[in-house]
Amino acid sequence: MISAGVVTAARVTHESGSVDDLADASPESQRDAVADLCSVPEIEEAYVLSTCNRVEAYVVGTDASVGRAALEEFFAAVDDDAVVVSDHDGSLHHLLSVAAGLESVVLGEDQILGQVRTAYEDARTIGGIGEMLETAVTKAIHVGERARTETEINEGVVSLGSAATKLAGREIDIDGTTALVVGAGEMSRLAARSLADTGVDEVVVANRTVAHAEHLAAELDVDAEAVPLEALSAVAGDADVVVTATGSEEPILEPDHLATDGGADAEAGTDRVVVDLGQPRDVEPAAGELSTVAVYDLDDLESITEETREQRADAASEVESMVDREFDLLCDQYKRARADQVIAAMYESAERMKERELETALSRLEGEEFTAEQREVVEAMADALVNQLLAPPTKSLREAAAEDDWSTINTALQLFDPDFAGDDGPVAPPVTGTASPLEATDDD
Repeated sequence: MISAGVVTAARVTHESGSVDDLADASPESQRDAVADLCSVPEIEEAYVLSTCNRVEAYVVGTDASVGRAALEEFFAAVDDDAVVVSDHDGSLHHLLSVAAGLESVVLGEDQILGQVRTAYEDARTIGGIGEMLETAVTKAIHVGERARTETEINEGVVSLGSAATKLAGREIDIDGTTALVVGAGEMSRLAARSLADTGVDEVVVANRTVAHAEHLAAELDVDAEAVPLEALSAVAGDADVVVTATGSEEPILEPDHLATDGGADAEAGTDRVVVDLGQPRDVEPAAGELSTVAVYDLDDLESITEETREQRADAASEVESMVDREFDLLCDQYKRARADQVIAAMYESAERMKERELETALSRLEGEEFTAEQREVVEAMADALVNQLLAPPTKSLREAAAEDDWSTINTALQLFDPDFAGDDGPVAPPVTGTASPLEATDDD
């Protein structure tokens, strides 16, 4: 039986929801999320991408309503207004745009491509990747690579970490200062490198696992020190710039960590900047009430990212055209694959009939003496008849797939094998370019 293979996707992103919405949407792990989705009846494949500014889930179901129901349950804890649902074509086009960096907070940032790859490996390991998503995600990775090697979409500020540094530099002169980076993951690494390149005198890396902090500190071309999270109360007060990017479920930086002793500093205005890249929040909101501390979160990076977007407008237009072309190629790839599946099934059915009729004919001639060569002639004649009879419908089926004429394909299946559609109904198109049966809210 050929799978219907209808893709449905839903997402919560920095554009559709708040930091709190993203926190509500975030699964404990991408693998667990894929496993949960695949446990839903009639969900054949699943892929989940969870980062600090997006949680996206893609499923392949027997029809759109099955996928939509599974995703509604997946995002049940999130305000409906923050969830964007995409139909089959919209889901695939959006995935390509994400990998290309067109949907990122920092337009064209490089980190998302690695995150798409990691999510693919997570989903594949847990058994969530089948033929449909294998083709889609590998195409998305290919588009992401092309966007960054063939255009200037990632010139300049290329990550949230570097955007955080630029934002801090607008508040204070960070040359010669001390920076504290909380966390040792990829986002923290990008922030630490950016701060080191911008001219800070020292970077302190605080992390739950000190060995990871030491590894990051050793990579920096500046004086650097690694400390455990328990040392935050001692080191945060000496830092001029603080960037946090952990996966903690609760805030780890409190007002007491940042408060000054008052006096002259209390009248001096902002003397330190805190940029919270954590999701959920790493910084207790009350810290923003301190008179000498400026606290920013992901939502506050809009000014920096808007500048980047304007600078990269031409490159973005070029990448958008690239995504459109690659999406068309993806559609054609699915159509060819689906047509080939149908044709293979048709030939398999014809082959069974041929073998059955050959055996019947030869058994009726049991008294006759056939040489091996004569038997080969009879079998070759049967093969030739099958090939000549199926050549015109094969050509027609390929043309039908190219033109999204799935009615013709279903009719052919029923003609050559009336039981082929079985109890599940006829074959559904993988990508049609036409209206989907799913009524979706999609901003693509």
